[in-house]
Amino acid sequence: MITNKEKNFISAVVYLHNDGERAVAFFEKLNGVLADNFDQYELVAVDDACTDSTVSDLRRWAAGLEKPLTVLHMSLHQGLEPAMNAGLDAAIGDYVYEFDSTQTPYPIEFVMQAYREAMGGSDIVSVCPRTTQGSSRLFYRIFNANSRSLYRLRTDAFRLVSRRAVNRVHASSDNLPYRKAAYAASGLRMTDLEFDGRLTDRSTGRFALAMDSLALYTDAGYKFSAGIAIAMMFLALAELAYTLLIFCTGHPIEGWTTMMFVLTLGFAGLFAVLTIVIKYLSLLVDLIFKKQKYLIESIEKIQK
Repeated sequence: MITNKEKNFISAVVYLHNDGERAVAFFEKLNGVLADNFDQYELVAVDDACTDSTVSDLRRWAAGLEKPLTVLHMSLHQGLEPAMNAGLDAAIGDYVYEFDSTQTPYPIEFVMQAYREAMGGSDIVSVCPRTTQGSSRLFYRIFNANSRSLYRLRTDAFRLVSRRAVNRVHASSDNLPYRKAAYAASGLRMTDLEFDGRLTDRSTGRFALAMDSLALYTDAGYKFSAGIAIAMMFLALAELAYTLLIFCTGHPIEGWTTMMFVLTLGFAGLFAVLTIVIKYLSLLVDLIFKKQKYLIESIEKIQK
């Protein structure tokens, strides 16, 4: 037992969706680390419409806790990002742990390693596996290549963020469509800690989240459309040269030359206009920002 405990108030927000017995085992480990190292902390469980015994098991376990367990019951299953936004809004700590899963492929000691790294000046500390899935590596490669952030995103098991980081990203938007990217774009210092292992949970809806993230936090869409426009422009020039060649050799098909000329230039112009439209739409998205609402059914506090 540590006698000189840390004085910062710590919040731990945990996402739950049909985690079963694993939820209690996770909270036991987490609560043990926090109780041993911090004078003040809170546990926040986000119940994203669990249909199994996850919540009832947690109630029985939390009935003997000295510190309260806050359970946010979402009105319906809304997915990871909206549910965790709700949890972040409920958390009051100086530093907030964000656990997107109760899976623990990392040694539990990394909870305090992340905190010590934060005390060294990092506002966002991510604990990341050394090994990741191929689809994740592809997404982050595309994202990082088109992002203007100084920091590179990668797969992480959990993260610790300061209250300053939470306040800064919420100042840019009421809700965070993709928290990880918002933190990377905040300009605050980020640090990655690595562990040997990999995540095996596969959350649903990740493809839609990936597409939204690329649109909101990168210029990948603009570059893609600009590339198509440039390719179409070269194709139009090639077709125009071929049309003029046919015309000059004296074997034109009546009406064909004019039609090809109009079509090629027309398609080039169309893609150029679409590129401009997509660019302005991306700017509007940046200014207005996509808001993801969440619905909370009730808030429950459990303790001894």
